[in-house]
This record gives sequence, structure tokens and C-alpha cells, in this order.
Amino acid sequence: MTNIYIDENFSEWLAIGLDYLERPNNDNIKVYSIKKEFGEGAADEDWLPAIGREKGILLTQDLNIYRTRNLRELYNDHGVGVFFFKPPSKGGYSYWEMVFQIIKRWNDIKKKIRKNKLPFAFRCTSRKNEFMPLD
Repeated sequence: MTNIYIDENFSEWLAIGLDYLERPNNDNIKVYSIKKEFGEGAADEDWLPAIGREKGILLTQDLNIYRTRNLRELYNDHGVGVFFFKPPSKGGYSYWEMVFQIIKRWNDIKKKIRKNKLPFAFRCTSRKNEFMPLD
């Protein structure tokens, strides 16, 4: 089973919707909301190790997780796979832009999960379709 966690900077409804949409696929993927599972405003230092214990995957708009050394070390040390979505502005994506960005990349996300050893990190922008690996 692969557990994918949607960060609270995306809507928790997106996680619920993706989980329902993924069920008939039989790909052994379960989608969770960080907000719902760990509580609103939970510290990254609390939930990143928990996701790592599950060999989980994170989808987030928070590039500071990559830019902040201790957080980057935390997801690497705990074996978390991360997909960073860089929004077109500081305000982030609107709800429907979020839905569109994740849905159009969903198959690529699943392919990269299957082909890459944990930990890993990929980044995409709203203008490019492909994920670029991060060091």
C-alpha cells in the first residue's frame, strides 16, 4: 500500500476526492490529508517522520520544506518521497487550479513513485508538465 499525503496548503477535499477516485484502480494507493490526519497547523517536524515510517509520499506547495536544511534532512532521513508544486504566485493556487495541477500530473506521480527509491524529491511549476528531480 502506498500512502500519499496532501499537505494542508492544498484542500483536504482534494485528498478525499483523490482517495475516492483512486479506489477502483486497485493500485494500492490511499490518499490522506495532513490536516485531517495530524491536525490543522501541525508542525512539519511532527508529521514528516510519521509519514516516513509508512514509506509515504507528500504532495505540497511548501518549497520551504526543501529550502530549510533541517526539514530537507528530515524528509531524507525518514525516507519520504516529496512532490513540490510551485504555484504561479505567492498567493498559491485557487481550488480549481490545485485540482487541475494534480489531476493532470497524477499518472506521472504514480509512475515516479513506482520507479524511484525513497527518499526522493521532485518539483514542477504551473507552466511545465514534467517533474524535475531535486538534489
